[in-house]
Amino acid sequence: MNRSSRFRLKSRFAYIAGRVAFAAARIGCIALATYALFVRGAGDSAQTSPSHIEYVRTEDLIYGRKSGLALTLDVFRPVVRPNGHGIIYVVSGGWTSNRGAIYPGEYSHFLDRGYTVFAVIHSSQPKFTISEIIPDMQRAVRFIRFNSEKWGIDPDRIGITGVSSGGHLSLMAGVLGGAGDPRAADPVERESSAVQAVACFFPSTDFLNFGSRGEDAVGVGRLKDYRAAFGDGLNTLEARNALGQKISPICFITAAMPPTLIIHGDKDPLVPVQQGEIFVKRATEMGAHAELIVRLGGHGWPNLDDDRATIAAWFDAYLLGSTREGRRTP
Repeated sequence: MNRSSRFRLKSRFAYIAGRVAFAAARIGCIALATYALFVRGAGDSAQTSPSHIEYVRTEDLIYGRKSGLALTLDVFRPVVRPNGHGIIYVVSGGWTSNRGAIYPGEYSHFLDRGYTVFAVIHSSQPKFTISEIIPDMQRAVRFIRFNSEKWGIDPDRIGITGVSSGGHLSLMAGVLGGAGDPRAADPVERESSAVQAVACFFPSTDFLNFGSRGEDAVGVGRLKDYRAAFGDGLNTLEARNALGQKISPICFITAAMPPTLIIHGDKDPLVPVQQGEIFVKRATEMGAHAELIVRLGGHGWPNLDDDRATIAAWFDAYLLGSTREGRRTP
């Protein structure tokens, strides 16, 4: 029995329960408490949420290096009833990332359901551009898959989530995931970078049609304050079009894209809800499965944490479900 099949003895009831939970969460019928998770030390440390769900946090694991810098992640493993599945949480805002932005309370819905959470720090703008940051996600997925047995997770059942730029990077991981290089000297690079489910909040999906058809946001317009994230040499429309296609998730959708959920505010002043709408429309046209939930709000809303339960239910449906329902690793 290989490392993947050891985790795949799941009954059909797990899938049905996951879909029911997702449907209930979508109409606001699930009331889950928001837990504050307290950090008490570095390295492997046992900690407990107020709901008495114990977890172990391992800090500052290096998953890659670039330009002399270490790329790190923290691992949060539930002690009681782990479900053998992993969720990557992309720690990101405005395409910047640092350890100070790791808030374990945001992972409580996942931990309490038994998921192991990987809080991934990526390289940041302005030192690195978006096109240079995107590969960090693929490296992180490969690293986590390579070490899946160590953390007790199924290598073919990994989900990814994030907020805003973290949502954009989550989508890019979803649409770009693929097989590793079997001839790579680094064994991590031989692993697949595919994820099996995506769920995220208000991501950018098409920088060349940002709010309306033909509206350019490649470091201009609505995203002019983030120009450094897009890089230099973007003074012409041709240059911005080329980059926009390279970093827009919508340009890479195929029927093989993993099941994807987007939750977006209807009055988002920064990333218009149209971004979620056109992504789901294109995914449906391509034969992929994607859903959009629209909330009353902007770039965030007061009860956003309730929707983390909705995202957790999505992962229940597509990670805990049968292999027929989830996308397999290439």
